[in-house]
Amino acid sequence: MAAVTVEITRRAVLMRPSPASSATGGAEKVPLTAFDRASTDGYIPAVFAWDALAAPGNDAVVAGLLAAVARYPHLAGRMAVDGGGRKCLHLNEAGVLVVEATADVDLADALAHGGVSAHANELYPEADKERADEPLFQVQLTRYRCGGLVIGTVCQHLVADGQSMSFFYTAWAAAVRTGAATLPPPFTDRAAMAVPHSPPAPAFDHQNTEFRRESSRPYPVLPMDRIKNLSVHFPEEFIAGLKARGGGRRCSTFQCLLAHVWKKITAARDLAPDELTHVRVAVNCRGRAVPPVPADSFGNMVLWAFPRMRAGELLSSSYAAVVGAIRDAVARVDADYIQSFVDFGEVGGQELESTAATPGTAFCPDLEVDSWLGFKFHDLDFGGGPPCAFLPPDLPLEGLIIFVPSCLAKGGVDVFMALHDEHVDPFKQICYSMD
Repeated sequence: MAAVTVEITRRAVLMRPSPASSATGGAEKVPLTAFDRASTDGYIPAVFAWDALAAPGNDAVVAGLLAAVARYPHLAGRMAVDGGGRKCLHLNEAGVLVVEATADVDLADALAHGGVSAHANELYPEADKERADEPLFQVQLTRYRCGGLVIGTVCQHLVADGQSMSFFYTAWAAAVRTGAATLPPPFTDRAAMAVPHSPPAPAFDHQNTEFRRESSRPYPVLPMDRIKNLSVHFPEEFIAGLKARGGGRRCSTFQCLLAHVWKKITAARDLAPDELTHVRVAVNCRGRAVPPVPADSFGNMVLWAFPRMRAGELLSSSYAAVVGAIRDAVARVDADYIQSFVDFGEVGGQELESTAATPGTAFCPDLEVDSWLGFKFHDLDFGGGPPCAFLPPDLPLEGLIIFVPSCLAKGGVDVFMALHDEHVDPFKQICYSMD
């Protein structure tokens, strides 16, 4: 289809004072936890679409946004530096950026012909972490000719991980539906998410896992035009077949799909049989810590597991064996490991550098996977119904994979990934084969 014109009509930084700040009158500076410091220092986009029948009005969306942000004060703050020279969060209620825009096509046509994907990067604000006083949370409301709405957000990852943001999005939708009448306060005590021993006693090598030494060997960087984005839909019936091969009831959707995609990408890459390949798997630590942290705790609390196999072994192993390798690696991120990480964050010094990758990084022969399978898209109902589509932005890292529950097909999963352009066609030819 022809190029879509997105025109910005309004741009403003908005804020409604939170109940807590109104009572205290303070502007607290909150230190980054070890989990924050290990995460990506950059803005993460998320883009959702509602057709005209389900789309709320802009005024209602903005009012609900401000009501929700008042209960999540970190989102309205700014990055700052504390007295020791470390980055911190300044809860100064400086506000969130709201952009309103229009698109000169019907949303259904754009979705059907790939037009939305072609201009997806125009559907959320272009944040710059180096810009002074940059809002930590930014929203763009793009109204299509038909009345359909796309809401694109970016959030600084040092503020919150995916689970935290899923709770926030749900609260935002509830605020619009109910006029902010029923908004339970989230758990926002970040210090309680990372309590070190006294004295701290790290027992594992976190310097070479969650953080990077100067001597660490980096992955190569590709020209961005060699990294191609693609999506694959796996229907519920296909996933059931994978589960049957992966161990039945003991095999989760995430485990069986990761085993399958890991196998197929490895085959498409044509790796040497003795080459080691691993997957960097994000692991939510809230329920694994002792004591456990509330599921709605707002911040970062993710570490990573690293299932490893040689390429030849991976391709020749049964699905059950690969699922077992994934499960065993994830199980090693247990309460002892999490406490050791928290303790290391207390003694590791301010020079710690996250192992999060920069744009253009090529993970081959490895992969990195994030799962949004716990994100309940049906809860993103502003009053007229859930979104009709999740629109992935360009993934800038070769080998990055995101699992997202399908908005359209119950039980299905959409897998978004970025691969080297030489590996795309071989992957497409085998991605539905279980051989």
